[in-house]
Amino acid sequence: MENTPKTLVVKDLEEKTILVSSTFSAELEKVWRAYTENELLEQWWAPKPWKAETKRMDFSVGGHWLYAMVGPENEKHWGRMDYTAITPQLSFEIKDSFCDEEGNVNTSFPIATGIIVFTKTASGTLVEFKMFYSNEKEIETMIEMGFEQGITACIEQLKMLFQENKI
Repeated sequence: MENTPKTLVVKDLEEKTILVSSTFSAELEKVWRAYTENELLEQWWAPKPWKAETKRMDFSVGGHWLYAMVGPENEKHWGRMDYTAITPQLSFEIKDSFCDEEGNVNTSFPIATGIIVFTKTASGTLVEFKMFYSNEKEIETMIEMGFEQGITACIEQLKMLFQENKI
């Protein structure tokens, strides 16, 4: 399997955005499924030794994914991804937030909106995940919390799943 370029993470404080760009050596349909089906998301959405566990998921406009990042000592940090627009096999838009285990948003942490765009390429599939924040402080908070290292580790795990034909 050919090597794919490294994951690119671009922080733009002026525009209040973070862009994560990754190319996968996999068909667009498989990559789409990896981002939209909880059974597949759970295999890569948390950096090891953490894992993601779904409490509920409804991948439809108005639906959401409620999940926990579960640590090695069973500590849980809850997240919620609300789906605000979906164009199958092309893109979906989200509101991304931290929450409690019932899905109640924790407003003391950054809340972002985002768009994830999937593009078929000669070598596989390009995914561009752009997050929009309210202010520079929210981006700085995400960076301090290890967002760049965490998302890069997750993307590398997903690339490995494709290389090993596990998805």
